Amino acid sequence: MRRKLKHGILGVVGYVLSPLSWWNDLFVNIPLAYGFALLVALAARSLFVPALVFGYWATNVAGLVLLHRGVAGVLGRGESRAGGKKRLLEDLAVSVLYTAVVLALVEVGVLKPPEELMHWMKR
Repeated sequence: MRRKLKHGILGVVGYVLSPLSWWNDLFVNIPLAYGFALLVALAARSLFVPALVFGYWATNVAGLVLLHRGVAGVLGRGESRAGGKKRLLEDLAVSVLYTAVVLALVEVGVLKPPEELMHWMKR
């Protein structure tokens, strides 16, 4: 019972972080990635966009991995190594697609680096 509860919590956290929920990017992944990018930009402003992309990828991949492990743990199923690699490649492909969307948001100015954001807020 305890194991299933632990894996159930992992699955829920994974679902919230994964790209499988339609709302998670707006309310969870992009804010987490943006916060991470802001922290990195304090050290080097030129790293804002790479840190945003990395943070976004990290939240999506972590979500998919946690979701997969949580569900597998609740169901009591192990997975073959080949199946795990295939699923990881699929997860990475989805993350690449979503990353392209985040980069487009940066390009059109929806997500802005710190100094541009501060300038916008002063208006």
